[in-house]
Amino acid sequence: MEKPTENAISFVIYRDPGKNEFLVVKRPADDEELPDVWGLPAGMVRAGESDEDAVLRSGREKLGIQLRIGNELNKGTTEREDYILFMKLFEAKIVSGTPEVPQNIPGITRYQTWKWGKAEDLREAVSKGSLCCRLFIELNK
Repeated sequence: MEKPTENAISFVIYRDPGKNEFLVVKRPADDEELPDVWGLPAGMVRAGESDEDAVLRSGREKLGIQLRIGNELNKGTTEREDYILFMKLFEAKIVSGTPEVPQNIPGITRYQTWKWGKAEDLREAVSKGSLCCRLFIELNK
């Protein structure tokens, strides 16, 4: 039996024009797939929602910020136990608000903390199967 495909998005918010640092979030300790690892903000695309709308919603719900979406940077897939995950990675900019975690919204991944990070902060997540982090690292080889 063929596994269903789930669509997801992730995004990178650069701190500076030189793109040396970007926002990374620490996943919760009880996360099923990637507990306690640093990664990029990400979310599932809901039925009837565009990828861009999913990025904007994820910024609001998970970080408490309003975003402007930039270019699609990369895309790819990975196999999970029950499904195939297809993800697009976007660039985004904060247009209002300051990131604040965790957000008190039921049913979302509640990030523990955030910081301005670098590519090396994502290596552990890549080694544990994080698709969003892998897509970002592929850009910077």
